[in-house]
Amino acid sequence: MDLSTAFLTLAALFLTGLAADTIGRRTRLPRVTLLLVAGLVFGNAGFDLLPPEAEAWYPFLSVTALTMVAFLLGSALTKSNILSHGKLIFAISIAVVAVTVVMVAAGLSALGAEPALALILAAVATATAPAATLDVINESGVKSPFTETLKGIVAIDDAWGLIVFSVALAAAGFFNGATPGEVVLAGLWELLGAVVLGAAIGLPAAYFTGRITHGDPLRTEALGIVFLTAGVAIWAEVSFLVAGMTAGALVVNYARHHTRAFHEVEHLEWPFMLLFFLLAGASLEPAALVKLGAFGAAFVILRIIARLIGAALGARLSGVTAGEGALYGMALMPQAGVAVGMALVAGEALPDLAEPILTITIASTVAFELLGPLATAWAIRRSALAVEAT
Repeated sequence: MDLSTAFLTLAALFLTGLAADTIGRRTRLPRVTLLLVAGLVFGNAGFDLLPPEAEAWYPFLSVTALTMVAFLLGSALTKSNILSHGKLIFAISIAVVAVTVVMVAAGLSALGAEPALALILAAVATATAPAATLDVINESGVKSPFTETLKGIVAIDDAWGLIVFSVALAAAGFFNGATPGEVVLAGLWELLGAVVLGAAIGLPAAYFTGRITHGDPLRTEALGIVFLTAGVAIWAEVSFLVAGMTAGALVVNYARHHTRAFHEVEHLEWPFMLLFFLLAGASLEPAALVKLGAFGAAFVILRIIARLIGAALGARLSGVTAGEGALYGMALMPQAGVAVGMALVAGEALPDLAEPILTITIASTVAFELLGPLATAWAIRRSALAVEAT
């Protein structure tokens, strides 16, 4: 890309992000949705204003932004938060994943989907959008048991989803000629290998960071750890999300000399997130919604119902009202890149089913990326009003 074009493109993106942030503060629209819509207008589906070379920025920006999000979500898994809300976090996250798999698989099978397709789409439906959810939480300014629990749920539910997806691929019968056992081992490596990597980075980081400036980690330390985690995770073919969450959880719990363990990550995160959401919006293809059809629409409806029922069930099992549990389900509606990644892997493993898997996943992701943050913001407001009423 021409140097002047690169600077002008970045200027336009940052100023658009500033406008979206300002509009979001004056309305009840989440800035995530505003940024995605702005990207949609700038992208191929809109006025096609972005230079084609800008698409090459997306992989780097997405991994960087999501790894930072992973660190911040991991920081929600403090010992105090686990002791206070751990039962609720684990009950809701497991119940949502379990109910989603059962309901989506059963519902699609009842509509005539072959078992392998129904099972894979059910596993894809478990994926969420941690970046969008965390940004809505931060933008709301609400710090309550509800938002702290929601952060914990988002931090671990994609881990459960990865396990379910690996088992679903194995049950589907093959993975590029591999045996079901090899598929499960590959999935476990992606998850457990990420935990090992996160521990290998998080434990030393907990001890060494924040000692140069008496308790505050430097910006260079924060960037170095984020990039190290992302780079090694991609090289080792493990989940950089799980690795970042693991490292973040270890740093926040064991860096006793830190005054604010994630102060610099919080400051660095937004510029990357802004570019990530704008370019994500530019890559959306609303035309995919036209291809959704009745079968895809059923997938969307089943996922919505399953998350509401699963969260309500998990809440009741942990002693919380089903009404509050349903708010957690509403807050977990966003779906983004993790789901598309699962669909791509499944498409390679099951080429005969690649077209319906990818079409339904991409189309539903467009819908959930645009509408999901609105649902999350609504749930947070409702929870805050309920607290005020009591």
